[in-house]
Amino acid sequence: MDRQELVTVLRAPARAIRARAGIFVLIVAGVVAMNLVLPPFVLSVVRKPYDYFSINPWLHNVPSWLRSGEATAGRKVEFLWNAAILWFVASGQYDAPEWGFTATVRDIARWILMGVLFGTYSTLWLERRAQLRSDNLAARGRGSRGGLIGAILSTLGFSTMPCSVVGCGAPVLPVLGLALTGLSSGTIALLSGASRFLVWVVITGVTVSVVLLAMQVAGTLESRARARTS
Repeated sequence: MDRQELVTVLRAPARAIRARAGIFVLIVAGVVAMNLVLPPFVLSVVRKPYDYFSINPWLHNVPSWLRSGEATAGRKVEFLWNAAILWFVASGQYDAPEWGFTATVRDIARWILMGVLFGTYSTLWLERRAQLRSDNLAARGRGSRGGLIGAILSTLGFSTMPCSVVGCGAPVLPVLGLALTGLSSGTIALLSGASRFLVWVVITGVTVSVVLLAMQVAGTLESRARARTS
């Protein structure tokens, strides 16, 4: 692939997103909202409804803390990356929480990354389907396969997305694993490790799918450009 072809491939996602900016924004927002709402919802149904929600009140001190010399730059970055933004808590007996769900900067960054990838995949898939239809090809069959890949990856992504919880036997659990908190600690620990691994498998799979779709869209664009100039 020469430089011009690479530039065309890189422009394909930007073109698809610009053409369907509304869909892209909705998908990104939907992925972030789903990962924020689903864990406390599942825990509220399976365990106990939450009775406390808070946004970290310390966050307003971030600008002054960053300017201070209390810690090194590396330590500040590490601390902020793992800082809690908000949390849900269900009170339990003896002042111990029945369960708690925390969204950190790292969690939200991962959700946004997942949303951007799925949003890009979806807009590219719609662009590719439009190309196939305009070229009078078998768009219906090819498009359905692309949509099936997206559905499988999105389902796997939501079901394996790790979330930070307390009172469930492990600090990190896959979303659907929250409903299985009565299992042994060893099984829950296995779910926790699998969640961390599988979510990156999903991210890698979506990234590869985005690259392949971008190459297909770019190839069609180049073919049409050559046809117009010939």
